[in-house]
Amino acid sequence: MKLPQMKYADNIKRMTQEAFGGYNHTARAGDGDIYDMTNMSSARFPLLTPRGRRGLVTTLTKPNGIGAGDKLYYVDGTSFIYDGAAKGTVTDSAKTFAEMGAYIIIMPDKVYYNKVTNTFGSLESKWSDSSLTFQDGYIYEEAAAANCVYHASTDWTEYFKVGDAVTISGCVTHPENNKTPIIREFSSDKHGMYFYENTFKLTTEGVPYTETGTLKVERTVPDMDYICASENRLWGCKGDSIYASKLGDPTNFNVFDGLGTDAWSVSAGSPGSFTGCAVYAAFPVFFKDDKVFKVYGSLPSNYELTPSARLGVLSGAGKSLAIAGETLFYLSRVGIIAYSGGMPAPVYDAFGDVKYIDAVAGSDGRCYYVSMTDGTAYSLFVYDTQNNVWHREDASQAVGFAFYGGALHMLLADGKLYDLSGRTGTAEAAVSWKVEFGDFTERDMNKKAVSKLIIRAELASGASMKVYIKYDSGGLWEEKASLSASAKKSFAAAVLPRRSDHWRLKLTGTGEVSVSAIAREYCAENGL
Repeated sequence: MKLPQMKYADNIKRMTQEAFGGYNHTARAGDGDIYDMTNMSSARFPLLTPRGRRGLVTTLTKPNGIGAGDKLYYVDGTSFIYDGAAKGTVTDSAKTFAEMGAYIIIMPDKVYYNKVTNTFGSLESKWSDSSLTFQDGYIYEEAAAANCVYHASTDWTEYFKVGDAVTISGCVTHPENNKTPIIREFSSDKHGMYFYENTFKLTTEGVPYTETGTLKVERTVPDMDYICASENRLWGCKGDSIYASKLGDPTNFNVFDGLGTDAWSVSAGSPGSFTGCAVYAAFPVFFKDDKVFKVYGSLPSNYELTPSARLGVLSGAGKSLAIAGETLFYLSRVGIIAYSGGMPAPVYDAFGDVKYIDAVAGSDGRCYYVSMTDGTAYSLFVYDTQNNVWHREDASQAVGFAFYGGALHMLLADGKLYDLSGRTGTAEAAVSWKVEFGDFTERDMNKKAVSKLIIRAELASGASMKVYIKYDSGGLWEEKASLSASAKKSFAAAVLPRRSDHWRLKLTGTGEVSVSAIAREYCAENGL
């Protein structure tokens, strides 16, 4: 970072820094760059300020996922909680959510919660018995041949609905009746399901016949690792395959009627498994480690999967996808990527040689929040898309983020659910923070005698700040100044460093502090 410089007649130079960038954990950090930080923020950029206090909303026993739409919802252990109330039971595992109209879809359980009808249920439906009768029936009030599946003790409407594609299996007498037709009507007594005429094979024309054994009728949903909702369809992927539900119906993935409402599926035909999906610029976008796939088109008949050989989502980082500043961000195998529909752009230079995995991200619209680990410890980083700077907050290990009530919420692995804006919940204690600058060399190869270091800061009531210096990459941090305020107050802390080749500055504090300028006066000693 280039700073203004003024020469004096006595060879004393003054360097004043009034704009503070973000996290720069690289060997290039120096002379005003911030090499490391804890709990800092760009909220008052370009001033140097800590983040605001979070609000603790609640604590979950076993956090398995979080989402939000009209209301906040999450999975605590085996309970799906919507707007503070338990709505259904799921397995005790990590969850992925998607909202489609009134439906909240929960994977991998293949269950849903309908916000309008206040019902919780399975996307799939399965019937099984030891016999099943095939016979003539009706369709649209007209007699029809070989189009009815009948079971005297079954009310089929308890299992299926008109328009469902159901898979019939277990037929031995006529194996050709093992198929996936679409239900067109139910009989008046609800014991028969009607399909198109001549859907089935009968042993004797017009005469019912009964299959025996293990007979099944099922409406199934494919296994999907990642899901999203776009244009009133549920989309998902697993392995090399992409799936789209029937229009408006997340329970049907096998309806192929030749209509614009049909379901759709495709195999990408490329090595590796899909690692994530998202909706961006109104299109479903799918990712592998080394590719980005966009689905173009408005109907199943003209859907087109278009791949590009670009950095995709790192395996295990499918939850790193989030949109901030109209840009889609995610973790790739080389670092965080900003994707705007064309060539992915790197935004990972600030992390230097450190490689991260297991990323989980969210967005408040402007800032991209990502919790990830270097394999040893977790860090929560925030990228400000307006000012193009990173800040590190703390060691939070997030399992999910959700934007609700005008604020981003973060669910941690220890069960704590925070409102990051601090507007709701119980406010945490005053935030402790730290900033460590890179080496100050003044870009001068000679040893320097720093005659004065002045730090201008404003402290809120109850806040405190300390100033430390370390010389020539060795020794301990030496405390040089300590400030505190019983009421809001501005300070100009003067520090006298000693002669050195280079030195580092560290600021620590608690509470609301705003550093507006750091001025340095030094004299280079030529030939030393």
